Amino acid sequence: MHPRRPDGFDGLGYRGVSRDELGPGSRPFSSSSELGAWVTSPPDIPGSRNLHWGEKTPPYGAGTPLGGAGPNEEANLGAGGPGAEQLNRFAGFGIGLASLFTENVLAHPCIVLRRQCQVNYHARNYHLTPFTIVNIMYCINKTQGPRALWKGMGSTFIVQGITLGTEGIISEFTPLPRELSHKWNLKQIGGHLLLKGLTHVVAMPFYSASLIETVQSEIIRDNPGILDCVKEGIGRVLGLGVPHSKRLLPLMVLTFPTALHGVLHYVISSIVQKLVLFVLKRDNSHNLPTESSTSVQSMLDAYFPELIASFAASLCADVMLYPLETVLHRLHIQGTRTIIDNTDLGYEVLPINTQYEGMKDCISTIKREEGMQGFYKGFGAVIVQYTLHVAVLQLTKIIYSTLLQNVS
Repeated sequence: MHPRRPDGFDGLGYRGVSRDELGPGSRPFSSSSELGAWVTSPPDIPGSRNLHWGEKTPPYGAGTPLGGAGPNEEANLGAGGPGAEQLNRFAGFGIGLASLFTENVLAHPCIVLRRQCQVNYHARNYHLTPFTIVNIMYCINKTQGPRALWKGMGSTFIVQGITLGTEGIISEFTPLPRELSHKWNLKQIGGHLLLKGLTHVVAMPFYSASLIETVQSEIIRDNPGILDCVKEGIGRVLGLGVPHSKRLLPLMVLTFPTALHGVLHYVISSIVQKLVLFVLKRDNSHNLPTESSTSVQSMLDAYFPELIASFAASLCADVMLYPLETVLHRLHIQGTRTIIDNTDLGYEVLPINTQYEGMKDCISTIKREEGMQGFYKGFGAVIVQYTLHVAVLQLTKIIYSTLLQNVS
């Protein structure tokens, strides 16, 4: 005699059927152990057919019941349906794309002027404020055309690609971790930072070639090819290609400042990003969603904290390491026979004839001849760059909110 199902049995919303309703080939539970094994089924897995509380088990052999939406589906339908979800994903992708476009394309003129001011050791105007840097941008655009402000943009993308590829290759063939786990230790942190340093060292000659393309005056340079950055970087390593002056520093001298700047920039930006995300998520957790809250605010809370944290991390790292970046660029550009635009007038050209012996000599020379403000030449371009970034983020947020409100 088979055991009966208890009257109060309610296993995950199951309501048993009579023996006459059992499908062909099915059999009743022969023991309480089989019944207990069925009741203690695994927890719900996203995408599986495990049941939720309050749902009825379909008869054996029957398909998924039609004509009824579960609680999650009803919530999705109430939030605007599949169309709204697709719009949310598309809008989130658009916001991230707008942020990347601002960082790498729209802000490139600021990067060009910033680097030209940093390597211009005999400039009288330091351009510490955004007002003077905007005036120089206008003068250069008027005399040379808009192309002069976007020079070297292709090489910057190539350097970023080389950096990412090098990091992936090194982490693949070495035990150096590319990402840190939640249970990290000092050994993992040391290996991770060593990987970042090696990556910047490998990309160093290509970074030098990209720096030359961004600061070289448009008046005297020929039309560069897309892969000239790669060709000149390899030539710098092998000692081939365009002849350089005797003041050119060997790559071994540039290794330490390049790796130091890259690792410090990564450490500062990572710490700031984690702190900003922690603060933003803590503030959002205090504002618990209510029934009256719209899906617009929830989606904004999902997308924008990451962008704000990334923005704050890049800003803090660039501001804190700006003096070191000035020293690094002057060491890289020395002896390359580069001619830059006159950042005092906005027209004419100037040669770079520095004679630094190394990082320490460069720091002492700048401090002695140009003062402490000499380390911050062109800092107004940083202000313009990140002000422009804030404006684009705010504009995309307004557009995103408007689109979601129209759909919901």
